[in-house]
Amino acid sequence: MLYQYIACGESGDIVKGKISATSEDAITEMLGYAGYRLVNLRPYTPFISLGKLTSQLFKVKQTEIILFYRQLALLLESGVNIVTALQLLQEQISNRALKKVVYDVISDIRNGNQLSAAMSRHPSIFSSMSCRTLSIGEQTGGLETMLKQVADYMEREIVTRKGIKGALMYPMIAAGVTVVVVGVLMFFVLPAFADLYGSLGAELPALTKIMISFSVLLRSYALHIFLGLFIAIGLGLIYIRTPDGKYKLDVLTLRIPQLGRVKHLNELSRCCRSISLLFTAGLPLTEIMPLVIQGCNNRVMAQALYNVQTDMLKGEGLSKPMAKNSIFLPMMVQMVKVGEETGSLDTSLLAVAQNYESEAEDKTKSLISMIQPVMTLVIAGIVGLIALSMVSAMYSMYGQAF
Repeated sequence: MLYQYIACGESGDIVKGKISATSEDAITEMLGYAGYRLVNLRPYTPFISLGKLTSQLFKVKQTEIILFYRQLALLLESGVNIVTALQLLQEQISNRALKKVVYDVISDIRNGNQLSAAMSRHPSIFSSMSCRTLSIGEQTGGLETMLKQVADYMEREIVTRKGIKGALMYPMIAAGVTVVVVGVLMFFVLPAFADLYGSLGAELPALTKIMISFSVLLRSYALHIFLGLFIAIGLGLIYIRTPDGKYKLDVLTLRIPQLGRVKHLNELSRCCRSISLLFTAGLPLTEIMPLVIQGCNNRVMAQALYNVQTDMLKGEGLSKPMAKNSIFLPMMVQMVKVGEETGSLDTSLLAVAQNYESEAEDKTKSLISMIQPVMTLVIAGIVGLIALSMVSAMYSMYGQAF
């Protein structure tokens, strides 16, 4: 693997360059023999990289990684050695990016690295939590079991993510249809009726006057309105990419009625499953917490876990710091306490995760069933109001004529 380094000589001179080696330790030794002390080291990636271009064109899906883990576990259980197993899988992989990554992993293993270390060089494909869990499996001789557990964990995450997307899909489509329908009525239908009513010189009802005035306003300032919306959305997207913006967005997602509860439960279940998986693998809590925090998607939850970690390092355990923050629900705190007292923390957290996942699924189904009629009524109300304004004008003209 090619690395880019900065090193300092005994006389204080600074040297920069590129060097090929199997590991970072090997580079440190080589530079040390040459009389240089390593200052900075990172993998070398050219500005235009074929690997980077391939990874962007052929993105690796989570389902492909899950299948890779399960097939690798099956081959290892059958007695196939790790290099042969990876070579067999590489021949079957259709995704070019994943195929290239597996090739690099095989090369690293042949150079003396373990599977987890080789995978950790590709953090965009293999998460740090997965690599750390597999590392424990390598040390204990249960790599096949850990591969299956990581695959199960990732599968559960995909199911959770699909549930939230399913809950949001209908209202997003309905909102888009509403905007299109209202736009057609306001920009084309109402102006035509307004011209007709104006040519007849009839006195229009108040509702019709309001709708026609609104239509005229939209047509007159359409460019300004769209430009303003474009700028507002652009500024909003830029803001939510900042640390403060990301944190506030995560706070907002947890406070959205109904949907926020689903998001909260999913975050808690993910946290419980992560701790349970790593605890089962044999990691101590002092090593588990940083990995769970790093893999946390919601920054509010990550901050809460960081506070728990800080108090835990002071000797307060896990359940006591959790009880200080309302983001950790009472059942989770109680089960963690029971797990600490009985020495079965992994089992207790897995039970909590399953309970929260079931509750989140039920709430997601009820949310979807509630959103559909609400959105239907909203669309019908908006379109009906516009239609009523036009029909009431017709009846008014008819009454004035006779």
